[in-house]
Parts: sequence; C-alpha cells; structure tokens
Amino acid sequence: MNFNDHDIKDETIVNKGENTLALEFVIPASSDFFDGHFPQYKLLPAVAQFEIITRFSRKYFSTQRYVPSIRRIKFSAPIKPGTKIHLELEKKVDKKSVSFNMADANVEGKVYSSGAFNYLDE
Repeated sequence: MNFNDHDIKDETIVNKGENTLALEFVIPASSDFFDGHFPQYKLLPAVAQFEIITRFSRKYFSTQRYVPSIRRIKFSAPIKPGTKIHLELEKKVDKKSVSFNMADANVEGKVYSSGAFNYLDE
C-alpha cells in the first residue's frame, strides 16, 4: 500500500498556535481508506481516523507516529467519503499528550471522534 494513496484533499489551516491546531480537509471517495470497508456504504474506519490524527500531529507538532497509549477515544458518528472535516489538535507538553476533536466542518456540533493519546518525544 502506498502512503500517497491515503488521499487528503484541500488541507487548510484554520488556526495555529504553538501547541494548538485547527484545520479542515476532505477525504475523497477515491482514497484507499475506504477500500473494502462496507463497499455498498463506504465509511471511514476508526483506524483510518486515528491514522489521520497521528499524521497531522506528527506534521505540525513533530510527535512520533508511534502511540504508546491512548488515554481516551470515542467514535460518535460515521464519516462518509467527501465529507469536509474540521480537526482540532492540542498538544499538552507537560502531559506528553495530544487531544483531538474531529468534527463536520459544515454541520455545527456534529462530532465524529474525540479523545487523547500519549506521544514520545523525537
């Protein structure tokens, strides 16, 4: 599997602080994230959501992709192809953790997943 097949389109930073980030993006139907997961009703698998979260944490906060522990995680609603996602990340340096909230960019209050995980320093 080619990492580039995990398409994310239209990545836009909405707000960025030293340890905070809000960005928006779309995962198109052509992304291999959707391959084989309910072929008649494509959904973004939970593991793919977490992969995206750790990918952006690494990109913007320089955390490792290896996650030694997940502090909490909740998946609240299915994500369909083409959905515009609003992702908020907050790095808590003192706790060596990143909290996240993945929501719908176009539907106020619709949360797809939320939680926090620990990271290791580079």
